[in-house]
Amino acid sequence: MAAEGIDIGSDRGAGGDPLTSVAQSVTSSRPSANLDTTIQDSLGASGDPFGLRAFLKTRGITYSLTYIGEGLGNATGGLRRRAILEGLLDLEIDVDLGPLVGWQGAALHTNLFQIHGAGLSRGTLDNLITVSGIEALPSSRLYELSFEQKLFDERVSLRFGQLAADTEFAVTQTGTVFVNSTFGWPNNKAVVIPSGGPIYPLATPGVRAKVVPNPNLSFQVGLFDGDPAGAPRGGDPDPQRRNRTGTDFRTRDPALVMAEVAYAYNIAPGSLGEAGTVTLGGWHHFGRFDSLRLDAAGTPLASPLSTGLPRRFRGDSGLYAILDQTIYREPNDPNDGASVFVRVAGGPADRNLIDLYVDAGIAYKGLLPGRSDDTLGVAFALSRISPAARGFDTDTRFATGLPGPRRSSEAVLEATYQAVLGPGVTLQPDFQYVFRPSGGIANPRDPDAGRIRNAAVFGLRTTIRY
Repeated sequence: MAAEGIDIGSDRGAGGDPLTSVAQSVTSSRPSANLDTTIQDSLGASGDPFGLRAFLKTRGITYSLTYIGEGLGNATGGLRRRAILEGLLDLEIDVDLGPLVGWQGAALHTNLFQIHGAGLSRGTLDNLITVSGIEALPSSRLYELSFEQKLFDERVSLRFGQLAADTEFAVTQTGTVFVNSTFGWPNNKAVVIPSGGPIYPLATPGVRAKVVPNPNLSFQVGLFDGDPAGAPRGGDPDPQRRNRTGTDFRTRDPALVMAEVAYAYNIAPGSLGEAGTVTLGGWHHFGRFDSLRLDAAGTPLASPLSTGLPRRFRGDSGLYAILDQTIYREPNDPNDGASVFVRVAGGPADRNLIDLYVDAGIAYKGLLPGRSDDTLGVAFALSRISPAARGFDTDTRFATGLPGPRRSSEAVLEATYQAVLGPGVTLQPDFQYVFRPSGGIANPRDPDAGRIRNAAVFGLRTTIRY
């Protein structure tokens, strides 16, 4: 639609960085996505009843309502065949304190979620790489609630409150089109950080500082409470049940620190070559983590001679690198073209179920004639099970004398097409193929049947934003 003169899509990249992906999608389930499309203009006079939205905007108050509804089903594989419906209603409110009270550079932000329906990964596929970015237990919850102050002509930004890390850290712009959760927040961190870390649908108290010395370069560091739900209690291991409304505001858990530097190149008008962003980052959690294979004496946990108490490690860390690159722009419309991304992450193998994570993808915006704002994407992600976890499987087989699978890795291939039906409205058919769910574990419903079978997942997502 861009070629037809309708301005659709944000002029900023996901995570608030300069836009370097020509194929960044128009709508997305990613908390990091910068969305500015709305159905308001399509509704005519009823798009702003009583002029309330326009009145609030003059006072610095803006809001949006985004509804994402989807159906997903596995035609093959998993624990069983099943189809589900799930949805997310996201209310965002932003308050610019300049127009409201004269406090320049200061702003408030909040997200409220209403989540409903049943997810497909939980209880059906039993996999690690959750097939939908909106899958969560049904609830009404607070996500983010923060204050931000920008200083020195917006070159320095300080933000604190209830924060999520997946809004600004480890973000790929091209990956915003995909349905699978891992193309938002990399799967390895979601698995190894306690309670998944401060990511959808759980945020946690924290502070973030960002410095942008010039338009190309940015540095940011975040300090978060390291466990948004706390240790399992009452026999319930699910962090979403332990923090049902997002209002626990935990501050006494060991901290999680994240730091990142990003460099965007070829972003100035007239630059030779296509725009891209290189990002390097890392994280450290100050808590204690269990060995996956050995007890405190160095005896395999699977051995009858083991105490059963795993060796404890101080802290856990990881590094990641991201490349987001536009590779082609159509000559007759520079808003259309193709972008690619590659992301690599890793951490210590002795305490992490996943020690290596890699994903990559390509998206093309405006591939079909007359469909300038539609986005087609194909992506692949691989989570490798760590040598310590694989060693535990080997030790178990040796100690018991019974055959059993040895985990290796889980992977997913996704192909998706986001069709823009109008400003703020998209329809998105999706296909995913999940290889070796949970790394290739035995089917808990029928151990004699061997591993959980690879799953073919078909879905359809609808997004409406006001």
